[in-house]
Order: sequence, then structure tokens, then C-alpha cells
Amino acid sequence: MKSNFEFLNRYWPVLAQLGANAENYLYSDPNACIYKLGMFAERLVQEILVFEHMDEPKIDNTHANRIRLLKRAGLLPHEIDNTLYILRKTRNSAVHAGTDSVDEAKTLLSMTYNLAVWFMETYGDWGFIAGDFVMPEEVHQADLKSVIENQEKKIAELSKKLAQVTTAVSGTTQKERAKRAETVSSMMQWNEAQTRCLIDEQLRKAGWEADTTNLRYSKGTRPVKGRNIAISEWPTNSAFYKNGYADYAFFIGEKLVALMDAKKASEDVASTIDVQVKDYAKHIKEEHAGYVIGSWGDYQVPFLFASNGRAFLEQLRTKSGIWFLDARKSSNQSYPIRNWFSPSDLEEKLSQDIDKANETLATYNDSFMEDPTGLNLRDYQIKAVNKATEVIMNGSRTALLAMATGTGKTRTVLGLIYKMLESKRFKRILFLVDRIALGEQAMDTFKDVKLKDLMTLNEIYEIKDIDDNEINLETKVSVSTVQGLLKRTILSETPDLMPGAFDLIIVDEAHRGYILDKEMTQEEILYDNQDDYMSKYKQVIEYFDAVKVALTATPALHTTEIFGEPVFTYSYREAVIDGWLVDHDPPYIINTDFIENNVKFKKGETLAQYDPNTNELINGAVLQDELDFDVSDFNKAIVLPDHTRKVLEEVANYLNPESGEKTLIFAVNDNHADCIVDTLRDIYKPYGISNEAIMKITGKTAGGNKKKILQVIKQFKNNQYPNIAVTVDLLTTGIDVPAICNLVFMRKINSRILFEQMLGRATRLCPEIGKTHFNIFDAVRVYEDLDSTSGMKSVSVSKTVSELLEDLFRDSGENKQPVKDRILARLQRKNNDLTPEQKYDISERLGGIDLKTYVHKLKSCTQDAFIEACKKDKDFLLWVDSLKGKKKGYFYSEKEDTLNETTRGYGNTEKPEDYLDAFAKYVNENKDKIEAIRIACTKPSSMTRAQLKDLKLALDKENFTETSLNEATSAVTNAHIVADIIAHVRKAVLKTPLFNHDERVAAAFAKLTAAHRFNKMQLDLLEKIKTYMLHESILNMDTFEAPVFKMEGGFARFNKKFGGTLVEIIREINTYIYEGAA
Repeated sequence: MKSNFEFLNRYWPVLAQLGANAENYLYSDPNACIYKLGMFAERLVQEILVFEHMDEPKIDNTHANRIRLLKRAGLLPHEIDNTLYILRKTRNSAVHAGTDSVDEAKTLLSMTYNLAVWFMETYGDWGFIAGDFVMPEEVHQADLKSVIENQEKKIAELSKKLAQVTTAVSGTTQKERAKRAETVSSMMQWNEAQTRCLIDEQLRKAGWEADTTNLRYSKGTRPVKGRNIAISEWPTNSAFYKNGYADYAFFIGEKLVALMDAKKASEDVASTIDVQVKDYAKHIKEEHAGYVIGSWGDYQVPFLFASNGRAFLEQLRTKSGIWFLDARKSSNQSYPIRNWFSPSDLEEKLSQDIDKANETLATYNDSFMEDPTGLNLRDYQIKAVNKATEVIMNGSRTALLAMATGTGKTRTVLGLIYKMLESKRFKRILFLVDRIALGEQAMDTFKDVKLKDLMTLNEIYEIKDIDDNEINLETKVSVSTVQGLLKRTILSETPDLMPGAFDLIIVDEAHRGYILDKEMTQEEILYDNQDDYMSKYKQVIEYFDAVKVALTATPALHTTEIFGEPVFTYSYREAVIDGWLVDHDPPYIINTDFIENNVKFKKGETLAQYDPNTNELINGAVLQDELDFDVSDFNKAIVLPDHTRKVLEEVANYLNPESGEKTLIFAVNDNHADCIVDTLRDIYKPYGISNEAIMKITGKTAGGNKKKILQVIKQFKNNQYPNIAVTVDLLTTGIDVPAICNLVFMRKINSRILFEQMLGRATRLCPEIGKTHFNIFDAVRVYEDLDSTSGMKSVSVSKTVSELLEDLFRDSGENKQPVKDRILARLQRKNNDLTPEQKYDISERLGGIDLKTYVHKLKSCTQDAFIEACKKDKDFLLWVDSLKGKKKGYFYSEKEDTLNETTRGYGNTEKPEDYLDAFAKYVNENKDKIEAIRIACTKPSSMTRAQLKDLKLALDKENFTETSLNEATSAVTNAHIVADIIAHVRKAVLKTPLFNHDERVAAAFAKLTAAHRFNKMQLDLLEKIKTYMLHESILNMDTFEAPVFKMEGGFARFNKKFGGTLVEIIREINTYIYEGAA
């Protein structure tokens, strides 16, 4: 009989022999068969690693760790990973225990055949069509012995060789193969026995005793105290299907807690609960009544499952995953979960009454949030907590809170956590971050902020911090990174965290499902690219059966796809207007000749080049063509030390490294950061500034040691030095250093989200150093990338050759010349990066011509001929594109740059006069359309805080801010002006003189005290009001709700001390400020 694995001889003869060998052992020695199948799986994994040019683990090079490598690379679909795990475990069992089960060997043999077909269709030939698996017939022992001996010899000989194999798909990219692997896996047919085998293993990993073959009702298996058994083929009185047998009945001790129906992999799963499992749960046999723990309507079992063993895929929503229904409440709907609940997960669900917890939550006393000696949340933070509470009580499984950087998201989270734990709505909460530094920062807040009876969260509840892997029933809050959870769930063969480990997950910096930071410590990098990170981020979020509350300052598309649209928003501009964050002055635009006109090198010039392959700076050859570099190339394609120095010399004029004002500089890469640090130290050396004042903080600081990096970050935050920090991406998001007053951009930004996060590093208040605003120094034309309507102009995405070929072959009727040009340009660039060995291989494939000649021939083709040539050579083109060339170097030039005048950025205008004219024009055109402008001009003393906020927001939308107006006015008048927005509006419309706000306030209070005879107590109170008004535009009754006044009794007490005339005094002060002769 022909072997089922014969087709593998085409590329992988050793796999074909191992498969055939296992078939021959099937009846005579099932243990040997199972062992050979394990060897087959191990060899297959090694073949994939070789094909993908992936090195085996340097430490602890085991089969399990090789599988883990492929999982991390996204190359093993869920079913394939499960199959490899089962074959590895059963191989070990065959060695140590041995079952001699022909039935088990038959199931495993058929699963290995599926594995072989998947391998061929992914790595061998995408056009391969497999035949049906045929179970081998039993052969007489005498006929078999010599065959097995010959096979063993062939296997021993072939196993010595493990070399690269060229197959029909060698020209594809790894990304394409990963996609193909998922597609093939999702279309594979698994019979019922194979499905049960997969499900058994999944259940065992989750802590259940499961064995479809042996732990069956018909074989006498019954519930036992102290054991958690999933008993197969449990009989019920249901007449619906298979004589009423549920595929699995789950018992915790002698308690029947769940029923499950197992479907074949190709069958619909979602509807199975409604159609079959519900009926089983309504018809438990009378003799089994002792196992029933309650009744919920017609249901005698609380939890219902259906599965076909497949991983959940959104594209195959109803035909994949594990579907779960909590039948205790009639309004509950079934939904997919990513892994099986453990026995303890289900016990916790049984003990929880969500309706009762929601009632407690609805009536919970929120006074702790406003306690000035405790949490002391601001009004918008309380609104955020209450909005999240509201959507949770309404049954939503997700809530997204969008709050500007610096508005206290962590403190808001603390209020939410405490409220949820105290009301017992949730039992265990996970605070999820994507970097260790953010987790440490959260832990500091949990340990420092008083909540109740002067106790902190970690004094009231047990909290596990970022380095603590142990989670027990007493743990109420765990802080973890995405990366840490990946290792304990998705990437683990035996996850120690089940889906029910947490019932609430709070995700910090949720926008970071996007890779913004290129620099992370090595321990934090578990993904190869954006798609890989996004996939794993989403998998971790969805792994747990929990309500998810996410916080972000900058919602990205993927954020809303996971968590929905924001249920609460508090923007940066609102926070600035409300006085909780500081605004930035118009940016300083650094201008040099290189920035304005690019760096040009003529044909015939020589240009030095750094070679990363030899780590040498070599004198370049004479240039054959002109070279032109713009600012986005600086310190990437070309290093220009003089330009860097000229920029930093100009910026240094505005910085004082010995002041309390900190500076953050964003560099292109680590080498650029080193150059900036060295240059700045040299610039400040004549002034006696310590080298310690300027420091690089990147992922390579202290050799990448994460603890030392955290120490340096804390030094930057808490100590005098470093005062100037140079980073690439490590400090772009989430790190809280309030004293940052200066941001210097020396790298281009291609992401609106990243840019806003970078600005967020400097927005926090810092009264200790008298911070009123922050400065931006733009040396790379960041603001040229800004668009007033969309935030950031889109950046073109580089397409792969595979994607370009799809565009080329698509019959769209469009001119294909642009696609042709891009394919040729990509091939030409690839030619410049090839190693000598690769050039030889290409020449061999092209019959003796080189790639440059081939490209020239393609270029001369007509459009139709070009398309036909690309179709014929598709495999070759994909193969060339997949080649990894030599490391790219960069050019180096000592060419001198010229510093030009530094200008300021006033929105869409360049000059301050133009900015003020545009403001006056807008205000006058809208004075009868916008109510707040009309009130500011006619009766500012009657303006409410809400109207003032409306006015600021309306002007802000047009890029007119108080800070920019003051800066522009100061530049035009050559006098320092700090006026409020009302004064600027009145000047634009009424031409009233513009005075500094503090001058107006001082003059108004002087006029008030001259017009009245106040006693000492009243004068002291007026002094407090005056101090408050130096930072406020309006004064009204609501003002006295501010904490500084509320702590002294608020409006009622102040009014009493003024003999009931406080309303009149308020009106008089406002009149003097804006309408009097101040």
C-alpha cells in the first residue's frame, strides 16, 4: 500500500520516510508509531526554521523552544500549534509510559497527515491538492520487518542532512507565507475524533481531566469529590440529538457546572448552544439530580459551551472559537472566548451576582473621589469615572476614555479601581501597560495616594507589581505589561493564566496598540513589525473574559476597533482652557541653508561613506550623479556634523542647563543622540556646565539594562541633573516629568499620534518652577507636516513587490506606468544592496545576465509586454525582493551649513503682524455670530465660566490661543504682554488699550479699595481673591467653588463676611477690570 506521506518526497524525503515508518508501526507497535510521529513533528519544525532562515535558540535549544520561536514569528496557526504540542506530549508519553493504544495512534496518524498537508501547501507548492487520508491496513509481521529496517536506515542517513530546500514557493516573502499558513489551516477539515483530541488537550491545559476515549460515562466514569473532570458522552433526557448525549459534562467535584457540544471543525459553532446545548441543560436525568446545583428558569446547568477546537477567527466568527453562555440570566447572549475557563474560573463566576453588584455600584458613595486630603479628583476626572461606571452598569463590555496627556489618567484609574473593588462589582483587576516604566509609574501612584482612612490602595488591597508573576485569590490588582502576559498566555504552551483570571482590565496608553516607540529594552520586544505587534496586542486584550476600560490621549483607528468610540473625551485644548495644562508658545523655527535649500553634491564630488559591515568610514568614490538630501534624510542617509552643531548652538541660546526648566530633545537614532550629547557638552563647556547636565536616555542607555534605564528616567524627573535629556522614542509616551519646559525636534515625525504624545511630555503644570507655558524648537520642519483639518498629512506607505505585482496584474483599466516605475526602482535599489553571493545566484537564475541588465530589458518593454514578463517571472521577482542585502550605510560630510534667522510659527502665517490681523478679522467677522464674542465686547462682567470656555474653544479651533496672541503682541510692540483672551477680543473689536492682565487686576482692586472702607478681615479676603484672579479671566459666584475658597466655607461664608454684598463687589471688580480705567 502506498504511504499517505509519499507526496513529501518531492522536497523533504526524510519527512516522507518518517511518516511511512510510523504507518508501518501502527498495528505492530503503536508506541513506536506515536514516537515516530513525534520525530516527524520535530523534523518539520526544523525544516521551517531552515526555510525561514531563522537561527535555532542559542540557549536551551529544545523542540518546545523551537516551536516557541515560530509562534513568536506568527508562523504557526492555532490548530497547527496544538497539533505539534499533542505530538510532542504523546511522544514523551510513549517513551516513559506507553499506552499501546491503536485507536490513539490512528487518530494521531491522521492528525499528522493534516500537518504534512498544511506544510506542503504552505512551504512546498501553493497549487498542491492533497488526496484523502487512507488509514493503513494491518500487514502481517513477517512482511514488515525488512521494510521497517530499510526505512530506519534511510531515516538515519537522511537525518544527517538539514539544508535549505528550494521549493515552488521559495520566491514568496515570510509575510505571505504566514498569511498562507493561516488560510490553509482555516480551510482544513478535521474529523470528529481529531477535533475531540484537540479539545481534550485544550481542556487539560485549562486544568480539567479530559480524555474522550477513557473518561466516558459508558466506561463508568462518574463525578468524584476533589477532582475536576470533563466526562464525555454524558446522557440526558433530551431527545434532540444522539439519544441525548452531551459531548462533555464538566464537574467540579460532584457539582455539574457546565455542558458542552463538540462539532466537527467545518461545522457552525455559534448556533449549537441555542439549538442543542440549551436542550441538554433543560433535560438532566432524575438519577443525576444530586449533581445539579440550582435551576435558572428551565435550565439545570449554569454554563454552556460549544466548540470545534479551532481558534477564534473574526472572519469565521460562527464557525470558530469556543462559544460560551451564562444561562443563569435569560437576557445573556452567547459569545466567543479565546481559551477554556479553568475550574476556579467557573467557581468564581458561580459566586458572583452581577445584578446585585450593579445595584451596589449605582448607590455607592463617591465622596472619596472629592476628598481634598485623599484622592481629590478634578471634576472631569470624576465625570470620566462616572461615565465608565455608567456604561459598565448598562452591560457594555468595553469603554474608551480619551483624556489628554497630563490630565491625570493614572489617578483617574485609581478612583475607578477603588470604586469597583469597594462595590464588589469586580474581583480581580488587571492594569495593563506596554512598558515597564509605565507600570512602575502606576505602582508609585497606587502606593502614594491616600484613599480611605489615610490608607493607600496597596495598604487596603493586595497588589502584585510588574515583576511579580504570582496571582492568587487574594490578589485584587495586578500590574503587568503586554509583553509579560504574552509569555504567560498566547506564547506559552501551558498558560498559567486562564481567561477568567481577571474580570476587569484597564488598558493604559491604549493607542500603543500602534508601535510608536522604536526603542524598547530587549526584554520588551516580542514582535517583528507593526502588524505583528497589533495582532499580539489584540490577542492579549481579547484573551481574558473581562470588561475592558481603555485610556488614551490620542485614539487611533485600531483603538476604536477594539474598544469602540470614546464614551468620554477631555481634550488637550479643553485642559489648557480650564487651566489644568499649560499651552506652548508659537514654536521657534530653526532655519539653516541646508534645511531651506537641501544639501546638494555635484557630479564629480567625493563623499565619504560609513560601511556598517566593516564599521569603517571610507573615502567615497567620485560621484557619478548629483545627490540631493532634504531634512528628512539628515542623520539617516547622511550625517552632517556642522549642521547639527549650528542648530544646537542656536537652541542653546534659549536654554539654561542650570535652571529648574528641563529640556527634552528628540533624535533620529541612537548614534544621532550620541552626537547631540557630545556637541551640547562641547557648546556648554566654556560656561563650566557639568557633563552630567546633558544625558542620553534611550533603549541602549546603560547597555540596555532596564532597571538602570528606569533609574536614569527617575533621575531626570527628580534630580537637578540631567537637565537636558536626549532620546529617540523611549521618552515619547507615558513618562511624567512636569518640569519639562522645552521640546527640541531634530527628527521628522510621521504619525499624528506620536507627535501629540511627544508634545504631551511638556504640557503638565509645574508650579514649583513657575511654569506658565512650554517652548517648541523645530529644526526639521515638523509643522510643515501639519494640516489644520487632519492633524498630520498622510505619509506614503512603501509597498512590497508582492503588493505592487497585485496592482500591476489587476485589470482596472488604469495606466500601469506608475506601478512599472515603482517595481523597476525597487529592483534597482535592491541591486545596490546585494552581496557578491546573491549577485552570483541571480546571474545563475537569469542565465548569465546580472540584475541591472535584466531591469534595463524590462524598462524597454511596452506596458503589455512588461505585465506578461512580470507574470512569467513572478516567482523570481518575489525571491529577489525577499533577499536580505548587506547592511546599509550612510554618507558623511563635513560640509559647512549657514544659520539663518530663527522665526516663530504662527499657524498659517509667518509674521506676528499677520497673525494679529487674521485674529482681528476673524473676531470682527463673527462678533454677531458667536455669543461669547458679543458678551466679551458688551458686558464682560456678566460672562460665565461656561461662556468663557466656549469663547476660548471657538477661537482655539481657528488656531488663536491666548499664549500665541500674547507672544505675537509682544513681538510687534517689543514689550512683554501677558493679557487674557477677553482683553485681546476687546482690543480687536473696540480698540481698547492692551495691558498685562496682572496690571489690570492690580488696578481694579486698588480702585475697589479706594471706593470702599473695608476692615482688616475683608481686606485679607480681597487679597486672596486678587491672588486668584491673577490666573483667571472672570470672577463670579461659581469661583467660590474652587478648592482654595471652598475649604474656607465657599460663597456663603465669604458673603457673610462682606455683610451680604459679595455679589455687588464681584460685579464691581469685573467692571473695573474690563470696563473701567484700569
